[in-house]
Amino acid sequence: MPRRVTRIITLAFVALLAACSTVGNHGVKNTSKTFTTVVVDAGHGGKDSGAYRRYGPPEKLVALDVAQRLGKKLRESQIKTVMTRDSDVFIPLNDRVAIENKQKSAVFVSIHFNDSRKRRVHGFETYYHSGASFDLANGIQQKLMSIPNSANGGVHTANFRVLRLASCPAVLVECGYLSNRSEGNQARDSEYRELLADRIAEAIVEQRYGSGVYRSSPQIAAQLRPPAEPASLAPAGSR
Repeated sequence: MPRRVTRIITLAFVALLAACSTVGNHGVKNTSKTFTTVVVDAGHGGKDSGAYRRYGPPEKLVALDVAQRLGKKLRESQIKTVMTRDSDVFIPLNDRVAIENKQKSAVFVSIHFNDSRKRRVHGFETYYHSGASFDLANGIQQKLMSIPNSANGGVHTANFRVLRLASCPAVLVECGYLSNRSEGNQARDSEYRELLADRIAEAIVEQRYGSGVYRSSPQIAAQLRPPAEPASLAPAGSR
């Protein structure tokens, strides 16, 4: 067979494989600007504790707490929420996928905390799979980075089942590393978990309705406000 013909066939085969690998994305309905429902997914639960280190509580509990706070804030912003779990129960991944795909006009947000064998690794990370999910993932990451002293782990694509099989825009948020002493201790703090939920809620509301719509509580606003610089002392001779 002539070399040129062989090359054409090879290129056609590669193109076919690429098309097959992205076919799942074609089934994603881009509701990122029109959604009426947010499916809030608290990672792990029940027999699945998720990450657990002595510097922080089990991931399943703090993820649930942040998810519940997030759901409350979204409802206060007049957005319907569906929780994949609202207590410490085990929900299989396929059931979570079924819950998210049952909604007709929705986005899906999964709440997790991270873990690493390297104790120094820290920071927020947000994951997505379909192109329709990127804006939401990026918006959440940017809002989390407004938290003082936060570290940016970046926005990444991932093949997680709840993202790969979603028929709507879907993201997974890693709210810090329980294996890191500082972030693990922060996860113990209910005010910090409230702040995490607030930042994620703001990103979701702004994704739907535009910037400047969401209103944080005065307590949250105070936590986000940079500390005032101490007043400089005037030289003695100028008094």
